[in-house]
Formats: sequence, C-alpha cells, structure tokens
Amino acid sequence: MTKIKILVLDDDQAIRDELGEFLMEKNFETHKASLPSEAMEILKENEIDIAIIDVKLPEKDGITALKEIRELFPDLEVIMISGHGDMEMVISAMRAGANDFFLKPFRSIDVENAIERTKRFLSISKELKEVKFNYELITKELKSKFKWEMIAESKAMKDVLNMVAKVAKADKTTVLITGESGTGKEMIASTIHYLSARKNFYFNAVNCSAIPDTLFESEFFGHKKGSFTDAVENKSGLFEVTNKGTLFLDEIGDLKYELQGKFLRVLEEGKITKIGSSKVIDIDVRVIAATNRDLRKMSDEDKFRLDLLHRLNSFVINLPPLRERREEIPALLEYYVQQFANQCNKKVSGIDRNTFQILSDYSYPGNIRELRNMIERAVILCDDDKLKLKHFQFNYGNTVLTSNSSNIAVNTNLNLAENERELIKAALLQTQNNKSQAAKILGIDRKRLLRKINFYSLNQK
Repeated sequence: MTKIKILVLDDDQAIRDELGEFLMEKNFETHKASLPSEAMEILKENEIDIAIIDVKLPEKDGITALKEIRELFPDLEVIMISGHGDMEMVISAMRAGANDFFLKPFRSIDVENAIERTKRFLSISKELKEVKFNYELITKELKSKFKWEMIAESKAMKDVLNMVAKVAKADKTTVLITGESGTGKEMIASTIHYLSARKNFYFNAVNCSAIPDTLFESEFFGHKKGSFTDAVENKSGLFEVTNKGTLFLDEIGDLKYELQGKFLRVLEEGKITKIGSSKVIDIDVRVIAATNRDLRKMSDEDKFRLDLLHRLNSFVINLPPLRERREEIPALLEYYVQQFANQCNKKVSGIDRNTFQILSDYSYPGNIRELRNMIERAVILCDDDKLKLKHFQFNYGNTVLTSNSSNIAVNTNLNLAENERELIKAALLQTQNNKSQAAKILGIDRKRLLRKINFYSLNQK
C-alpha cells in the first residue's frame, strides 16, 4: 500500500515542472530528471512504478534510453512523449517496451489517462481500495463492539490493518503480534477475533507472566478434584473454556522454557488432558500470541524453543511504536480528549495550541498507553475548557517532569524530547559526568542512560 512513484525524464525544465506539479496534485510521488544518466541513478535508488520519457534527449535518444532502462528494470511501466511523432516512431517505442505514447503539446488529462491505463496503476489502485475497505470494516466492527475507533493515519498502520483483515479470515492460523509495550497488541488481537468466524465465541486474554509456574498446567489444562492438595473442585482450563474461540497469550516470551514444550504439544495436537484425568479432550482454539521481546534472539540463547517459535511464526504482525507513526498522534490526542471529557463529564473541548504542539512532538516511549493515560489525568485535573501544559506531567524514571516542577524547568518553547535532553545534561553536570550517579538521580538504569546519551549525542570527551 503506497503511492504510485513516477519518474519524468525530459530535458525541457518547463515540461518537467508542469508535469511534476500536476502529478503531485494527483497524489503521485514524483521524481524528475533531465538526463538519461540522472534518470538511471533515480531508478537504482527508488522503486519507480512508471516512467514518462521524452523521445528527444541529451546524451542519447529516448528510444535508446527506453531499451536500456527496460533491460535493467523489466517491470517498469513506460510512457513515451514526443514533439515530433510519426507512426514509425510510435512503432519503435512500442517495440522497445513502451506502454503508451502521446505527442506534445499535451493536456494534463492525457497524462492522467495514460497513467491510469497502465497495469501498475490498476494493480496499486485495487490494493489501495482493498486497504480502505478493510480499514472501514475494522473501524465499524470496533465501534459496534467497543465504542472505540481505530486510528490509522500512517501507511504502517494501514498495512497492519490490512493484514489483520486478511488473517482474520484464516481462523485456524496462529498469529504472533510483536511490538513495544503499549502499542495496542491486545486490541489488534481482539480485532482479529471479532472479524473472524469465531467472533460469537470467547475471546480470552491471558498474561503469561502473571501465571505462577506451579499453576501453569492447572490454569491452561484444568484439573480433577483431589488431583493435588488444593484441588478442592473440578476446574476447566483456559483451553477448554475458550473452545471454538480465541486465546490471546500476552507476553509469550515470559513463558518458562520447561513449560513451552507442553504448550507446543497442545498447539500441534489440538488435545489436552486435565491433571488427575486420563481422558483426552479435543479442543478447537485459535491462539494469538504477543511479545515485546526478540524471540529469535531468545531462541539463539536457548531461552525460547525454536520449534515453538516456528509454530507461532505462522503469521507475524509487527506493530510499530508511536514515534514511527507520528502522523497519528494529533488524531489520538483529539480522540482521547473527547473520550475522557465525556467519561468525566467535563466541558473540555480540546488542547490549547502551544500544548498541542508540544504533545505532538513528544516521543511517547510508553506508546499509545502513555498518551492515553496522560490525557486521562490531564482531563481529570482540568477545570478549564482547554487542556494546558500545567495539566500534564511526564514521568521519566522516578523523576516527574511538570510545568512547575522544582527539579527541572520545562521550557514550553522546546518539545518534550528536548526537555528530556536538558534533564539528562543537568544530571550529568550535577554528578560531574558520573553516569551511575546520574542514572540514580534520574531513576533509570545505567544502560538506559547510556542509550539516551548516545541518542542525544551527549558524550563528553
């Protein structure tokens, strides 16, 4: 799902500028070149979909350039233009691999029609329509189930939602959702469930790190009364309770190594046996797992079974952190302000302009969860019609940053990342560049501080 990328190769600057402006207005990603050699460099560095090439060019004629380009980039769609066209030239261009040909002077509509006739345009247009349909479908489903709207302004999240819509239909396929904490992995898992044929059955979300090792088998497989000391009654395990539904296993990377084999066996066989029973129970459960850890690295270190990883890896969805899809931050801010204003019965209509800019620039290391919690707290504190900087606090380790904090002065002319940089600089100055002491002051571990120092280029010689 991407914009169509078009290269305009013409030695006439007026043509390049006119075509470039028109194509950008039509939402095409446009590259321009005046020489075949320059065009070749652009083609090597960018995945161009369509090239518009003039017949008369410096260095070599357009037909020769076309042949060379098609030899190196056989999938490229090419449209030829010329101010001196005749039938022989048209035939030569088509034989060399051109998809279309038209004469100067031309109308903008001629260019647009030529682009729309290409297979690449038709293919990408179909793909974009599918993404839009899937996004609207998911948003409609979420609104009906949760009164919640999926915010997906970025290409990255639209790609994710398109994958969600597709894998939901394959309701026996195991899904692994990866991404940092707070990116919305459980919401994606529940969306897959409610778009699938299992939507009328149970969606059961379980945090693997919250289940004690000694209770693992009892929790997942169930037990018979009297099978061990505390088994005072029969119990159905999570697999049995979730039968025909979806079992979401969050923090799957925290599952102890010695327990992973038992879990894998259930995924492979679709059968369980309760503790204290010899009866085998068939189950039909879709498993969606999630982690913020690198399971491949854990497998290399013998901390996660490779065979289980392969079983979970049937279909992987990676959720990008909020800092990599910043175009969604303004929409998320507005959405949560409205949600919590209604929830708290407050007449808060929005965020004042300066504060909105600061919040839009913040990196949100805690991702959507952090943004949501910040807005909720601010709305609770707000007695005005607009949220202001004084209503927000930003936690950095054990150090709390507020607009009137005594331990740091937040400069409203800086974005929050710059304020974080200034806080680290102050801690290093106070400790005479002692990293361990600075980390202690900031309430974070030394490794995290070193990463921040490198990130903000604060290394001192």
